[in-house]
Amino acid sequence: MKRSLSLAFTTGLLSAIWAWVAVALTLPSWAGFLGCTAFFACPHKDRRGLLITFATLSSGVAWAQIILHLSALTTGSLAGYALTGVVAFLMCIQAQRRLLAFIPGTFIGACATFAAQGDWQSVLPALWLGMLFGAAMFVSGMWLGRRPDEKAPGGARQPD
Repeated sequence: MKRSLSLAFTTGLLSAIWAWVAVALTLPSWAGFLGCTAFFACPHKDRRGLLITFATLSSGVAWAQIILHLSALTTGSLAGYALTGVVAFLMCIQAQRRLLAFIPGTFIGACATFAAQGDWQSVLPALWLGMLFGAAMFVSGMWLGRRPDEKAPGGARQPD
């Protein structure tokens, strides 16, 4: 099976399962799809990618909470705009740390928190679970689409 077809198949199947899981756990399914998207957008599709995506999504949620709490203390819109600019700068500058180098993940986490009106208690687990579903989609799609002449992990030839 072609890799694109196998990835589409596993993505469709696991997306349906995620939609059910989100409802069962009363989590926002859209936030889970953002977590899934963040994993797919991360340049690393391995454990390191999971760790980086986890860290950046989580930091984005934290930055959004900082903006929400500090903006409640400001008077006037100019202070709110300045606060947003300063925090956006900090969200980017944190990328100097390897674990936080995936800037889109940080902004996805923050945007999800804003979209949920600050309800980080439901957004954060949805982002994390969605990220895991994204990894499962990728790994299962690549496994299903492996060509018979390719070697399996560990160097063994795959059976025909």
